[in-house]
Amino acid sequence: MAEPGNNIDPRELEAAFSLFTEASQQLANTYAELQQQAVSLTAQLEIANGHLRRELDEKGALSRRLAILMDRLPGGIVELDAAGRVTMLNVAARTMLAPLTEGMDWQTFSSAKLEERGGDIWLYPGERVSARLRIVGTNVPEEACRILLVQDLTETWALEQSLAQHKRLAAMGEMAAGLAHQLRTPLATALLYVGHLARPAIVESDRLRFADKTLLRLRHLESLIQDMLHFVRGNAQGGNALELMPVLLDDCLAEAAHTIEPQLDAKRMRLAFMPLGSAVRVRADRKELIGVVLNLLENAMQASEDGACIGLSVFCDQRFATVTVQDEGRGIAPEAVDRLFEPFYTTRKDGTGLGLAIVRSLVERFGGDISVRSVLGEGTEFHVRLPVLDDVSNV
Repeated sequence: MAEPGNNIDPRELEAAFSLFTEASQQLANTYAELQQQAVSLTAQLEIANGHLRRELDEKGALSRRLAILMDRLPGGIVELDAAGRVTMLNVAARTMLAPLTEGMDWQTFSSAKLEERGGDIWLYPGERVSARLRIVGTNVPEEACRILLVQDLTETWALEQSLAQHKRLAAMGEMAAGLAHQLRTPLATALLYVGHLARPAIVESDRLRFADKTLLRLRHLESLIQDMLHFVRGNAQGGNALELMPVLLDDCLAEAAHTIEPQLDAKRMRLAFMPLGSAVRVRADRKELIGVVLNLLENAMQASEDGACIGLSVFCDQRFATVTVQDEGRGIAPEAVDRLFEPFYTTRKDGTGLGLAIVRSLVERFGGDISVRSVLGEGTEFHVRLPVLDDVSNV
């Protein structure tokens, strides 16, 4: 007889087997899905690896091309680390900056070997000739390094100097031709008067008159030659002969006004002088600066009628002082204004055409500039602008 505790309900057993079968099926389905996902991920990984390998190959090829390009560049490239040590330099940099090599401290090298020539231009003395280099640096914050670009300007600078010399020679040739033209007329006139003096029968009054005219023409020739020498000497020396130093602008203008006063009185002219009234200084050659102002005042006097008023004033801002010479003369035609500062160009019969050319040359060597404004029938203004050396914000 069977024990009551061992009786199993067939329905419960069937339900248990059904649940087991269902769980097994779910596990099988899940495993199959996992297998499919693993296959898909494996395929995607292979594709990604293929892309990465191609990118790596392309970057490798690009790196090789860049390395070749850097070595072939005519300009030098120097890489510095965060401490300022050289970590890389191309062939051009090795040549231009020898004996600079990797591991050297850039600051130590540049202090010992390079001479600053203003801005980013440096001079690197060599055994035979000094190289003129442009060195420009840029930081790379992401890489904690600095890149220096080095350009050799030695040949370019030499060509520029040669071109400047050729231009000066060409200008000298033009000036010589202009000077010959300017000398011909007064010389011919002087020879004519001398011929009259050589006549055997000449009254004393005519002899004195011809002698005075001859002397006047010869003095005109001397003045022309002196102006020419002044102009040529100044351009050839590039301003090296000038003694540039701080000078009080008001003092220079007052001396020029005092010098021109007797000539103005002789023509019953009046000078309206308005100085700054403050100790503003400019860097200039005192004698030449006074000569610049005198030249402009004499031009204004020659362009004005007897009894006219000539203005001499100065205005100053924080950076520049502007000296103005103004007349009430007949003015200058617009087509002539553009040529006023050309050598040998003049609007007067007895002018040499060098005065204003000398004035502009001197003003530019003082670091300034000159301009002109003229209205026919009303007069002319010359404006000379010079950098000031003092803070004049309170003037």
